[in-house]
Amino acid sequence: MNPLWIIQIGAVLRLEMRKTFLSKRGFWIYILALMPVLLFGAHSIVQMKFHHNGDFGHDTNIFATTFQLFYLRLAIFFGCLGIFMNLFRGEVLDKSLHYYFLAPIRREVLLAGKFLAGVTATCLIFTTSTVLQIAGVYSYHGWGVFSDYLMNGNGLSHMAGYLGATIFACIGYGSIFLAAGVVFRNPLIPAAAILVWESINSFLPSLLQKFSVIYYLKSLCPIQILPEAGTFLAMLSINVDPMPAYIAIPGLLLVAAAVLVAASFQVRRMEINYATE
Repeated sequence: MNPLWIIQIGAVLRLEMRKTFLSKRGFWIYILALMPVLLFGAHSIVQMKFHHNGDFGHDTNIFATTFQLFYLRLAIFFGCLGIFMNLFRGEVLDKSLHYYFLAPIRREVLLAGKFLAGVTATCLIFTTSTVLQIAGVYSYHGWGVFSDYLMNGNGLSHMAGYLGATIFACIGYGSIFLAAGVVFRNPLIPAAAILVWESINSFLPSLLQKFSVIYYLKSLCPIQILPEAGTFLAMLSINVDPMPAYIAIPGLLLVAAAVLVAASFQVRRMEINYATE
């Protein structure tokens, strides 16, 4: 890669990071990320107040269910929507995108810098939340039990799986919403379509399932949840043909790369007309 491009990507990354973290428009994303932390923290406080020992395995299943059905499908999904969709569309609404386009920087380089900024921001926000959730759900069991789970049980591998799924969710959903922000003026239409597609993934033929982000994320989760048979949650959680991590990770990265390549062609032809926005 051209060294100048690396310098320009770094400059865009630094500028966009400041804008992303300090944006009032994205304040609700922090609340979304903290919701499960508060839920698990309150659960532990109640357990400690009433001196309940709790069931470690039951808490592990509760966390796995919440992580897959709420955190991946809703919290990270809408968090990425709020951050990545605004990387280009927000600039258009603020009438500031032309400053980037007038600068001596290739538009593909600009897109790469914005994407890396979005990935960095979402990964920092949501991986921090994941760690705090794990601490919250197990805190009332005591450090001795938790450390034994980490060192002698499956704790470290489970934590790595959840953090990995969080990071790749940010990459997968981020690439899609960044591309949508480049292509569409109204973000609600593509967001609704993507949400429906991700929601019906378990009902699609095996080949079509691979064209969604949630398919790969479910394969990365360390615990496959098993809600009560016949319920709607059970149908959502079905992953009849899970991929091993060494295939799921490159597969998800290929999907994200293909989406970004398509977006780079579109951003080359992108024209700004603030009067029509």
